[in-house]
Formats: sequence, C-alpha cells, structure tokens
Amino acid sequence: MNDVDEVDLYEVLGVTSGASKTEIKKAYHKAALSHHPDKVAEHERTEAEIRFKSAKQAYEILYDDDKRTLYDTHGMAAFDPNRGSPGGPEVDLDDILAQMFGGGMGGMGGMPGMGGMGSMPGGMGRQPRKGRDVEQEYEVTLEELYKGKTTRFSNTKNVVCQTCKGTGGKEKAKPHQCAVCGGNGATTRLRPVGPGLVTQETVPCSTCSGTGSLFKDKDRCKKCKGKKVTESKKVLELYIPRGAREGERIVLAGEADQLPDQEPGDIVFELVESPHDVFQRAGSDLKVDLKITLAEALTGFNRVVVTHLDGRGIKVHVQQPKGKVLTPDQVIKVPGEGMPVKKSDAKGDLFLVVKIEFPADGWIKDEETIQKIKEALPGPTKSEDATPETTDEVEIDYDATLEDFGSGSDDPRAGGEWEDDEEEGGPQCATQ
Repeated sequence: MNDVDEVDLYEVLGVTSGASKTEIKKAYHKAALSHHPDKVAEHERTEAEIRFKSAKQAYEILYDDDKRTLYDTHGMAAFDPNRGSPGGPEVDLDDILAQMFGGGMGGMGGMPGMGGMGSMPGGMGRQPRKGRDVEQEYEVTLEELYKGKTTRFSNTKNVVCQTCKGTGGKEKAKPHQCAVCGGNGATTRLRPVGPGLVTQETVPCSTCSGTGSLFKDKDRCKKCKGKKVTESKKVLELYIPRGAREGERIVLAGEADQLPDQEPGDIVFELVESPHDVFQRAGSDLKVDLKITLAEALTGFNRVVVTHLDGRGIKVHVQQPKGKVLTPDQVIKVPGEGMPVKKSDAKGDLFLVVKIEFPADGWIKDEETIQKIKEALPGPTKSEDATPETTDEVEIDYDATLEDFGSGSDDPRAGGEWEDDEEEGGPQCATQ
C-alpha cells in the first residue's frame, strides 16, 4: 500500500459492509480469478494487475478481524506506512489500538490478536502480545458426557530459555541483522490458491524466527542454540463436566508454546460427541427405542427395558387389566432420566419410543390357538354400508409396497407421495 487515498474496500470486492468472512473469501476468489494477469489478454494485463492487487489488498484487510476493525474506524489512514516506525513496512497495530481504546485498559490480552495494554510512567507502555492458540477436536462418548471425565496427558511445548532469558545469545553478546529478511522479521512467499493461481503472503522469517536478528555461532546460547526457547514436558489435566455438549470448548489457559516477549496462547479442545448405538441426544433429553412384544403391548409388562449410560437398569411397569394398550411409535416420557444439566442437579427427560416386535409368520401351530386369540381380542368393526349385491374373492400379494402405487404414470400422487404431503401439513402445490 503506497498511498492513503480513501478506497472503499467493500466496493472493491463487491460486498456489503456487513459481509461475513465466508462472503469476503468467496468474493476475493471470484475477483482474483477474473482479474489475474495470466487470465486476460496481453493488452489488458496492466489494468488487470491493478485490479488484482486491489482485490488482494481488500481481502487481506477485511478478512482479518483486527485490521477490519481498524479500517471501519479509521479508513485507509490506519495503514499508512508513514505512521509506523522508521523504515517499517506497516503501522504498529498495538499503537493504533492504544489510541483507539486509551491507556490503562488491562485485560485486553485475552482477545484474539490483541496485545494487552497498560500505562507506564512517562507514556504508553505495551504488554507482550498473546501467542497463537492451539486448537484441536476431542472425541468423547455419550457415557463420558453423562458422567463427566477427567483425563491427564503429557504435553511437550516450547518455553523461554532460562539460561539466556529468551535472547538466544550469551551474556553481553550482540546480535546482527538477519540477512534473509533484512531485519524486518518477515518474508513474502507465493502460495497457490487454485489451478494456475497464486497469491503473495507475508510470513514470519524462519531463519530468525521473526525477530529480525541473529547471533553468530560463537555467541549463541549453549542451552537453546540460539533458538531462544527450549522444550519442556508437563502433565496437563483435561476436565469435561457432566452434561457438556458437542461443540463446547475446554480451554487450558497459557499452555501453548511460549515465545520471547509474548504471552503464551491457550490449548483449546473442541468436544465432538461420538454417535451412540442406543441413545440419541437433543439438548439435555435422551431418546431410545422401547422394544416390546405384541403380547406386552396388549397385556402390559414389568421389566428392565434399557441399560442407562451410567450402567443402571431402567425398569418400566405397564400394568393391566387397566386397559392400557401400547401402540407403535407411541412415546413414553420418563422425567428426570435424561442428561445432566451443567452446573446444577437437574436432568433432562428420557423419551421411550414404542417399537412392537410382531411374531414371525407361522408361529400359530393349530386352529385351537387361533380360535382362542379371536375370542380374546375384539372382533372386526361392523360396516354400516349396505350389503353388496355380489361378492368376489380376490388374490392378494403380501410383499407389495407403496412404491408400486401409480408406478409408470405421471400422476404426482404416485408412490404414496400425496399421503406424505398431507402428513407434513397438506399438499405442497395447488392450482392457480
């Protein structure tokens, strides 16, 4: 960026000021493909290169939350190189943030990408910036979420060398400027973003670890070999509370790698709930199929129907002869037997969905049994229709499905779809 002419970066990408990061990224990829110099005729390359660089500049600012805040507040003036340190390629974001929020506002170190700010006698002082967080998914079972879990693991991370106090050199030794980055602490590289398309990005210099300076071999710290950090192993404890849900983040504050002049970042675990073979979860409630026989549906039962997540048997008593008959897909709620509610003694509910297992074909062996069943069960409902003049006895197919209903026709009601629409709230189309 060579000037501070006011540019509408949102207009450059063709998005609104309220666009999400996903929309900004899609707009940039579209603009980059359209204006890449290699994708246009030779006489259009100069203009395409300008548009390509403008789109890249807009993306780099708007996609970064901190830079976007600065742009929305101060415009392009926030990125004027003349406001930075002499010879520096960019403005110091910490200085601008200090101007925006004022001194004496401690506690900002917890915000992503923002260093803490405090005041010191004689002027504004800057606390170390916070390092990057380490984020990873952590898969847990429904049983572990029901009962809670504490696990310990060994973590190896970089810590500031105690011998050289993070300087990388021996006492009184002076570093020299890094020849690779020219003392800037950062280099540029090309990164592919698509077939035949690359973008230029700025990354910390790997030679000097982003510091801009190095020690000669003879002046390097013997402990860290000039790297300024050493490896340290520590046993950490991860506690997952009872009732935790998928997507929740467990933060181990300050346990990520350390770097000189930086506050260490956090290790963040995002919970991923593994599917369960028996239970389904929604919030603090649980659902499970209640498998019963036809005899139990008609006459009742008193038995354990499922083993809960903590190993307890859940016993259900459906009593006859009170006339209670269970029907397919009927729902029985058991209050207080769902998932624990975090930070309380309450629990959700357990929902039992009735699934009746009918006997297999041929289970009746004699006519006497058939007659007893007919006598025990209610008979067919008498039809109020007039007696037909003639009667035809027809053949039947036991293996038919509604997928055959209207097959081969163009009738929209074929396959039973008309009935499905009505169950969902009525037909989905109507004659205009």
